[in-house]
Amino acid sequence: MEVIRIRALRGPNLWSHHTAVEAIVSCTPDEENIDKLPGFEVRLRARFPGIAALQPIGHNDAIPMAHVLEVATLALQAEAGCPVTFSRTTATLETGIYQMVVEYTEEEVGRLAVELAEQLLRAALDDQPFDLPGALAQLRDLDEDVRLGPSTGAIVHAAVVRNIPFKRMTKGSMVMFGWGSRQRRIQAAEMDSTGAIAETIAQDKELTKKLLDAAGVPVPHGRTVVDADDAWAAANEVGLPVVVKPKDGNQGKGVTVNVTTQEQMTKAFNAAREFRDDILVERFLPGHDFRLLVIGNKLIAAARRDPPHVVGDGVHSVRELVDLVNADPRRGSGHATSLTKIRFDDIALGRLALQGYEADSVPPKGQRVTLRNNANLSTGGSATDVTDDVHPEVAARAVEAAQMIGLDICGVDVVCDSLLQPIEAQAGGVVEVNAAPGLRMHLTPSYGKGRPVGEAIISAMFPEGDDGRIPVVAVTGTNGKTTTVRLIAHLMASSGLRVGMTNTDGVYINGRRTDSGDCSGPRSARNVLQHPDVDAAVFETARGGVLREGLAFDRCKVAVVTNIGAGDHLGLNYITTVEDLAVLKRVIVQNVDKNGVAVLNAMDPIVAGMAASCKGKVTFFGADREHPVIATHLAQGRRTVYIEDGQLIAAEGKHAEAVPLSEVPITRNGAIGFQVENVMAAVAAAWGAGIDWESIRKGLATFANDSDNAPGRFNMFNYKGATVIADYGHNPDAMLALVQAVDALPGKRRSVVISGAGDRRDEDIRQQTEILGKAFDDVLLYQDQCQRGRADGEVVALLRQGLTGAPRTTHIDEINGEFIAIDKALARLQPGDLCLVLVDQVEESLAHIAKRVAEA
Repeated sequence: MEVIRIRALRGPNLWSHHTAVEAIVSCTPDEENIDKLPGFEVRLRARFPGIAALQPIGHNDAIPMAHVLEVATLALQAEAGCPVTFSRTTATLETGIYQMVVEYTEEEVGRLAVELAEQLLRAALDDQPFDLPGALAQLRDLDEDVRLGPSTGAIVHAAVVRNIPFKRMTKGSMVMFGWGSRQRRIQAAEMDSTGAIAETIAQDKELTKKLLDAAGVPVPHGRTVVDADDAWAAANEVGLPVVVKPKDGNQGKGVTVNVTTQEQMTKAFNAAREFRDDILVERFLPGHDFRLLVIGNKLIAAARRDPPHVVGDGVHSVRELVDLVNADPRRGSGHATSLTKIRFDDIALGRLALQGYEADSVPPKGQRVTLRNNANLSTGGSATDVTDDVHPEVAARAVEAAQMIGLDICGVDVVCDSLLQPIEAQAGGVVEVNAAPGLRMHLTPSYGKGRPVGEAIISAMFPEGDDGRIPVVAVTGTNGKTTTVRLIAHLMASSGLRVGMTNTDGVYINGRRTDSGDCSGPRSARNVLQHPDVDAAVFETARGGVLREGLAFDRCKVAVVTNIGAGDHLGLNYITTVEDLAVLKRVIVQNVDKNGVAVLNAMDPIVAGMAASCKGKVTFFGADREHPVIATHLAQGRRTVYIEDGQLIAAEGKHAEAVPLSEVPITRNGAIGFQVENVMAAVAAAWGAGIDWESIRKGLATFANDSDNAPGRFNMFNYKGATVIADYGHNPDAMLALVQAVDALPGKRRSVVISGAGDRRDEDIRQQTEILGKAFDDVLLYQDQCQRGRADGEVVALLRQGLTGAPRTTHIDEINGEFIAIDKALARLQPGDLCLVLVDQVEESLAHIAKRVAEA
């Protein structure tokens, strides 16, 4: 068995709506059915008892090794605690080659699971040992390293519940919610609206206290000190006992509380100095340590934090008691558990010494022994939810503190006896204000119930009913995709929206090209969704990108399928039939939002059949009003776009909008059939996206099919009285559409300049010239700049074969070089002639033709 290739499908894909690892697996003849491997399954289950049942696949009731790899990969992730449930193995047409797909929640974990599953299978095959506990530990450790922490994870979960899309921007905790101009971002528990100045103030504890004091929020008095002697002097000024801490510290690092002697002060100052140079001494407030969480202008949660401690039993030493406490399964080494293991380090030993204990001392039964000065969860402290105990005045002081500093999400630390009465009434105070506060103590407190903190943060960013989405239109098909995408974007822009667009020519933001080349894949689409100046997005969705990575979005507002043709890369990546291709193209229809629309070509039966896969509504388009699919849809009162009496009609129920094709320049009064189809699809898409009809009419009237606006899409030039048409058509269906279009145009002698893409099947390349040979007098064949795996001359030879017995073609030339071929064709033209140039290097060829036209 060999894993030939692994891909991460990062969005909805051919197989499922889930993220998944796809592997191409090669099996030997014996491995195509594990029944031919005596004792293999017994050895496998001895090494991994938890593996699920193995099921035959295909028609011969065989269990191939690829399926065993699938089941093992899924089971290893599940045993490691990853919430995955979907997997599948499919045989390809190649003997012994299978496609295996397994869901993942974290890509790195999914890839590692495939690797470990392969090791497991090899161990079972070779009767070698396999370290199952070690493998599961590897997966768990990696999962904890790469997945979002509990705080950020709670926010993301709340967004998912609200149907708000999210994207992890870094390997850390920076996450984007929503798309385009409606996006928001967080970094851990910090919003994008939090100012850098507010964060700086929060880090400066002395400045924070001054501002809070000015706002009437009770705070302990104190000041910054320069050395241990100054610290002792400050302690006497504010009154003993005092707290010593770094001026801009965090997580309780370097903090010493309840300092009462000069000797203690020296130690405390030195401990704080290890973390920062600026040291703060302030009055120690007796009482409990409370954390109040303020989000926006509301108190959301409150917790009492207790420092890490053990309780003596008269038998075990302090060290042993710590080990017993740390054995609690709720305590972990990171932030994934509700409690963190108690650190038994020099700080803990120092705190023990203050209580008269050493590590090996045995405290009497019932004696509480504190191991830290602070109550931070990260050092082993515990938290008890007290949200329901907070007095309204205490909540008001916490909100005032957060607003005075300017924090949207704020952890306010209060020391007092109880939250049941105002802080002032018990000589308490706010001792600290924290930006990006930890949320774990409120989500999963050690004691008490968790609070909906994630929901509160999402609600502060997105009001009720706002899902952060912009309209996304996805367009796929065999022909017409790029023109349809450009026209939809133009119609949306006509309504005043700032539109992001991707297609085979590049990426465009509000009309400006930001990237060039073929940008019809998910990477380019994701870039558009991240752009803050995009109000709507239109994506050309090519088959290759869906196969490589899946979709760039979880769902779209509108999905458009123009048509399905046989010449669209059949034979590549195990897509061998038109039916296979349709299943792949159907992915965008399957991922239409429940309130969205699928725009489908009613004249193409395969496309029309996709309607059953749409969760939203369906708009059919087609030129023939009497076509059964169109007529039925109209009779049912559903949205339909068709052509009647030279007009485009968009009907729904009793309402209809009519647009004369004479007012749509791209169609040339309806003479160019494939452009009429593109217009119907674009109008239906804009309608589905909520664009008003005034804007649609304006957009149709102002969309020019020139080489600037739609390069390589039936661009027409006048050359010395002859008509020259440049187009990027490159499959048989495109040839048929182009022939029908040029037949509607005048032309004395007709010539065509053509090459062929090498990554098509032989029959698809030959068929192009079979079609053209019926419509053109002269054919000029040239070789593409990139042969895509073909030998020199191979594609041109296939094209010449297609012209064998051509009924109209009388003259065939083979020319080395695209521009030379264009020049030769132009040189032959006489006034009234017509020449179709099928370009390969679109921009360069159009520029070359434009230059020759200008020279003429």
